[in-house]
Amino acid sequence: MQHKKLGVAVIGCGRMGRLRASLAAVHPAVSFLAVSDADSSRARLLAENVGAQFHSDDNLKAISRPEVDAVIVSTSENEHALPVLQAIELRKPVLVEKPIALSLEDADRMLSAAARMGVELRVGYSRRFKRGYLLAKEQIAAGRFGRIVGAAARAYNSRAQAFQILQRSPNATAITYGMTYYVDLICWFLEGNPAVEVVARGQKGVFQAAGYIADDVNWAILTFADGAIASLGVDYALPAKYPSFGANARLEILGTEGVMLLDDDHKDQVFYTDRGIEHSYVPGHYLNAAFMSSTASGDWAQGDYWGPLGDETRTWLDHLATGRACVVATAEQGRKVLEITLAIEQAVRTRKAVSLPLTEAG
Repeated sequence: MQHKKLGVAVIGCGRMGRLRASLAAVHPAVSFLAVSDADSSRARLLAENVGAQFHSDDNLKAISRPEVDAVIVSTSENEHALPVLQAIELRKPVLVEKPIALSLEDADRMLSAAARMGVELRVGYSRRFKRGYLLAKEQIAAGRFGRIVGAAARAYNSRAQAFQILQRSPNATAITYGMTYYVDLICWFLEGNPAVEVVARGQKGVFQAAGYIADDVNWAILTFADGAIASLGVDYALPAKYPSFGANARLEILGTEGVMLLDDDHKDQVFYTDRGIEHSYVPGHYLNAAFMSSTASGDWAQGDYWGPLGDETRTWLDHLATGRACVVATAEQGRKVLEITLAIEQAVRTRKAVSLPLTEAG
């Protein structure tokens, strides 16, 4: 097993970039850290907080530093393509936040460049790293489910977090920033069995009244090549004071010889305080009652970061430093999830079944 030192550049110093940089800064294989952001003061502050050796408001300057071996792209979703392509052209492996892009055209440009340059591109679908989902994948791999014939997943979140996302990305929908995680999980569980058709519906209300295109509620049915069916639902318009820091979810996997029911609602960890507890995603938003451990990415506790995003980041860095295999989503898997979420959105708009793979006319 190899054990090499790494130089890492984190592109984008928002919430996700700050977390990734904090984790990279203390990883034993990382000997050099660069951060960049269009807001130079934000890049400088993060560099000071994590002890980065270089910071800039020019992404390419950080990516092209000779000490940098690998790049994490944590920019806004609509800004993924350029830094990813810049890193690939310099033959530096990349971890990009989900979704890989907002269009198949951008995703295909990334995949084509990665194949041409022989560069590894991974996508940050950190829900895979929740222990229950990892154990589900393990049981599937062991054949204990028999043939998977059906699956269901639903995720609920508060409008407080949804509005925070929409302020950053006005064209985002709960499908592209919420349901996408569960599309990835279902496709991962049914790996090798591609989705071939999507039927979906949506209901507008809260977000439309605020001037956004996003639906409050979406439900979709995916049919897979062997006939397996998955039902997916998302509602990110629950009341602002709903006691959750992230998506509350439930996932079910049905097989010919087994079934697994995964309760990810966090209602077993209820905390109440008269003083209020600040929302982990929405600055200045306080809850009196909260489901602890409901922050999707994880939580700071006792000076360290615990949870799926921490485990995903460490696993990817371990993979680069030692050559160990890892289950961080591949670019091809990320592209497939994007295609399915776009098909769901198309099915909602047209109220017609949409076949996969998508055609140019679609």
